Amino acid sequence: MASVLASAAQTAHAAVSSLLSAAQVKPGATVSSYPVKEDSPAEPVTPKFEGKTVILFVPGAFSGTCTGQVPTYIQNAAAFKEKGVKGVYVVAVNDAFAMKAWKEQLAPGGTEVKFYADDKGQLTGAFGLLFDATAFFGGPRAKRAVVILDGNTVESVAVEEDPTKVTVTDAKTILANLS
Repeated sequence: MASVLASAAQTAHAAVSSLLSAAQVKPGATVSSYPVKEDSPAEPVTPKFEGKTVILFVPGAFSGTCTGQVPTYIQNAAAFKEKGVKGVYVVAVNDAFAMKAWKEQLAPGGTEVKFYADDKGQLTGAFGLLFDATAFFGGPRAKRAVVILDGNTVESVAVEEDPTKVTVTDAKTILANLS
């Protein structure tokens, strides 16, 4: 039994390592969408990147820095729309239950901002934004980043050097840089 578990752990580690080594997406790149979960772990959805889209990748639901940052995107949803943004998505490598509870806590009256659980790290990994957060979160997580798309084409990428800080990914900074 122990050898089966060790083998499974080694396979999982290899899979995570390959995801972590993916090159970070760059402006001009064309991206694909991957299934994520919004309201239920049993019902994956594949976001459609139509028009201008802002994707905020955060390390973890209910973590202090993320819980301080995400409300600024909710509060500025109308300002993003005025800038021509069709959708704002918050993506974390968490499960659907955590993301749904976090959304309910941060926006009890509802919000146009979508909260997506990228529980397998597929979308985050495809964007090259996974990092090894094992010491803090117990496994890989998303770098704190904002990717602005026009359809499936990357317009810009802002990644925090320190995932515990919010500087280049602040909602007001992103709004000021939208054309």
